Amino acid sequence: MLGQLLQPEIKELINARNWSVLKKILIDLHPSEIADIIGDIAENDRAIVFRLLPKELSFSTFEYLDFNVQEQLMKSLGQEEVAAILNEMSPDDRTELLEDLPGPVVKKLIRLLSPEERKIADTLLGYPEDSIGRIMTPDFITIKSNMTASGVLNKVREVGKKVEYIDTLFITDDSGKLMDEITLKDVLLAESDTQVNLLMNKSYVSLLVTDNQEKAVTTFREYDLYVIPVVNNENYLVGIVTADDVIDVIEEETTEDIQKFGGMEALEMPYKSVSVFEMVRKRAGWLILLFLGEMITTYAMGVFENEIAKAVVLALFIPLIISSGGNTGSQAATLTIRSMALGEITLRDWWLIMRREIITGIMLGITLGAIGFFRVAITTTYSNFFGEYWFLIGITVWVTLIGVVLYGTIAGSMLPFILSKLKFDPATSSAPFIATLVDVTGVVIYFSVAKFLLTGTLL
Repeated sequence: MLGQLLQPEIKELINARNWSVLKKILIDLHPSEIADIIGDIAENDRAIVFRLLPKELSFSTFEYLDFNVQEQLMKSLGQEEVAAILNEMSPDDRTELLEDLPGPVVKKLIRLLSPEERKIADTLLGYPEDSIGRIMTPDFITIKSNMTASGVLNKVREVGKKVEYIDTLFITDDSGKLMDEITLKDVLLAESDTQVNLLMNKSYVSLLVTDNQEKAVTTFREYDLYVIPVVNNENYLVGIVTADDVIDVIEEETTEDIQKFGGMEALEMPYKSVSVFEMVRKRAGWLILLFLGEMITTYAMGVFENEIAKAVVLALFIPLIISSGGNTGSQAATLTIRSMALGEITLRDWWLIMRREIITGIMLGITLGAIGFFRVAITTTYSNFFGEYWFLIGITVWVTLIGVVLYGTIAGSMLPFILSKLKFDPATSSAPFIATLVDVTGVVIYFSVAKFLLTGTLL
């Protein structure tokens, strides 16, 4: 917040090349605020401003920078500076940076790491993409069950500065297998000669290193935790996942789902880093599919061209009807996809959701249909626009809206289940796709109802 307020002043200092004053301002800001400032200034000034920061502050700031800014800075900084940053970065943040870079660049950067950090980087990058192994950190504090509270505190003082998270301590046996976990609070409140095994309760939750990152999100949400130990198939403790790592995963997954639901392929990089060609490629496929879908809508209208020619007034309600169906379908899809993402519903709940959406669709259809009917009725009180058969036209609109809205809610709520059953991402059932699907059906429902109710009068 303070960084945003100071940005005009900071830009003036950069333009004036007043580096000494700028440095005094920057060292009082939080690393995340400095990262925002560096991201907003001209590229050719970023390296200069970054070099003004004290060493420790520069390391912390680099981890908060967007990927494209990190990449640009590494090209501007010297090899020794890049090596220092990479060696000081937390292993999980470094892995996130390296996995997004081209292979040859990654190999070059890994050679800049110390032997110890290189081994850690190789191990983390060796885990499957989107696995928990890619986001965990191997820095944690382990203790033994026969240690005393005072002995534990001595170890925390000894190694605490080297690890990212010290509030939770992990108990392992002599071979390194996870036995339990306790909090630093438990140790502080215990008598100094209390043994760790008396503080254990065997109630810990762990994750497999090969589990998908989405499982970490679900587990954190379910148990309301700040840190979870990560083990291999034989229960050896290999790392920990912290809440900040999961927040990054949640942001990435949510962004991907929103982009898919908007009717496009998910972008794999920040918006500003994506080339125009890549942007077109990501969006064109869905747009072509939706365009072809709308062509079917025009074909459906062509099938009923005789009815439209006989009663042109019916054409006035086409946008109203198909948009109502598309809107309710998009609402249903949004609610279903989000509930599935939060774990509130599963594939087994499809019939429950179907029943609820049938009732909801009928009630919404009756409500919207009543508004459509009264619109016709009110117009008739001061105009003969709808003619002598205004009542039948109003009923046609009413009945159609019930059918279209009902179909929209069923399609919108069930399509995510169908995609999930077929092992596709439910978010792929995008709002534009649902709307296009309902458009085609809406036209058919509308003119079928009109043909049934108005034959012998208008038709």
